[in-house]
Amino acid sequence: MSALADSDALKGGEINIESGHSHGSVALNTDSTLEPLETDRIPSPRTKLRLAAILTALYVGDGTESLNQTIMATSIPTISSELHSASGYVWIGGAYLLANAATGPVWAKCSDIWGRKPAILGAVALFAAASIIAALSVSMKMLVAARALQGTAGGGLLQLVFITISDLFSMRERVLYLGLTEVFWAIAGGAGPLIGGAFTQLVTWRWCYWINVPICAGTFVLLLCFLDVHNPRTKITHGLAAIDWLGTASLMAVIIEVLLGLDFGGTVFPWSSATVICLIVFGVILIGAFLLCEKKLAKYPLMPLGMFDNRANIAAVVVGIAQAMCYISAEYYLPLFFQSVKEASPIRSGILILPVTISEAALGIITAVIMHQTGRYREVMWAGAFLVTLGTGLYISFDADTSVAQLVGFMLIGGSGCGFLFEAPIISLQNTVSQADTATATATFGLLRNVATSVSIVIGGVVFQNGIDSQAGKLRAAGLSESLLYALSGSQAAANVDVIKIIADATQRRVVKQAFASSIRGMWIMYTCIAVIGLAAAPFCKQQHMSEEHTETRTGIEEMTKREGP
Repeated sequence: MSALADSDALKGGEINIESGHSHGSVALNTDSTLEPLETDRIPSPRTKLRLAAILTALYVGDGTESLNQTIMATSIPTISSELHSASGYVWIGGAYLLANAATGPVWAKCSDIWGRKPAILGAVALFAAASIIAALSVSMKMLVAARALQGTAGGGLLQLVFITISDLFSMRERVLYLGLTEVFWAIAGGAGPLIGGAFTQLVTWRWCYWINVPICAGTFVLLLCFLDVHNPRTKITHGLAAIDWLGTASLMAVIIEVLLGLDFGGTVFPWSSATVICLIVFGVILIGAFLLCEKKLAKYPLMPLGMFDNRANIAAVVVGIAQAMCYISAEYYLPLFFQSVKEASPIRSGILILPVTISEAALGIITAVIMHQTGRYREVMWAGAFLVTLGTGLYISFDADTSVAQLVGFMLIGGSGCGFLFEAPIISLQNTVSQADTATATATFGLLRNVATSVSIVIGGVVFQNGIDSQAGKLRAAGLSESLLYALSGSQAAANVDVIKIIADATQRRVVKQAFASSIRGMWIMYTCIAVIGLAAAPFCKQQHMSEEHTETRTGIEEMTKREGP
């Protein structure tokens, strides 16, 4: 009887289904045209082969971005000489990092509008194209422009890998796969200087860029064939109209002006110069313009300011920023301690820093497993903030007489703390925002961490320079020549650690080592204070249920969060 009724309804050409929420009844009403089902709302389970291919492509893309942050470290002197430009020391690395920090949120918003797959494919393609331009560069200006393009694409890769993994898995599952990014990041970043040095010495520095082309090609093909996330098919004109252009312009202006001012200060121009002061001051003033755009003008804000209404979210961001500033300080300034106070060669210095990088990667994986099995991340953040504070505080004791065993032990503590906090703060943040805001929240967190690392390096350098200048009287009293005193002055000391080895007098050499140790100790005191701020914020982070259920993320303008208010 029911089947006959259904058959008659079909012949009549009308079917319309309404599902009652409270009673569960179903009513049929038909229409002459049958609309196609939206099958992407109920996606078929991904096979293990497809997931393996997707994750391989994402991890390789993430590793490529990490590789290109460090691969130039040992090649810059040769490149600057071949292209006849000393500015390479500042701009080959600076252009990449500047563009990388400025463009991350823009890529995230574009992926919300047009979908993850077109965005990440575009980032991979742009990275390959920029690498080709860099490899073919015939002048420093051409190379710096190519590095800026690489950084722009790298900002997309860095954010979209995290966002796509977050789309593919539930909160409980994603912690494992996000944890694996730490392994690829550490391996690629650690191998970068070795690969760059080998290419430069045995072949040509241009292979530092050519190597990216086949990697990007393989990544592109895998993502094109296997990445099966929602495609909103947003029209280009509609998407362009939805972009927060004023917010994008003001945010990029803030980042570029502030980071340029910090990069120029003490290197290209004195800190007291009008150029540096104006860049930093106007950059800070433009923060107000950006916040105004996001709060009052943008229909679809670039940054979800509403997430900062939650005290727990603010605490998670503070913990993440403190960790970022402390971990980059260890990786950047411990080698300075090794090469000056311990007279280590660059290669030995790279070996001595391994306890930090290895413990960071290892604890990143271990904490991912812990969070996956227990569903708890709050305690991980507490433990991490404590270990970062303890480890950074222990660095204060480093001097010329510190044994290698003590160095390794203290670095393992500091590195472990940083490993605890690579993932937990972003998981805490993602667990409190809506699914529609996950991408922009992730990009916002990444932006703040990127800016924090840049600021950390600069203020650490300023503290060191002031510290070494304060030791000038002791160095002069030890009988050092004027040429050595100039080489060991604040703005020159970090670049002249090799002069310590040519000081024949043992007493003078020890005084110089103590001067370096004292100056670097001032940095660790400052970074310990920063770590304490993170430790104080950690108790305000809240634990929420980490769902094991996964809902496919839908992208497109209709799914985006609109600005609230007038």
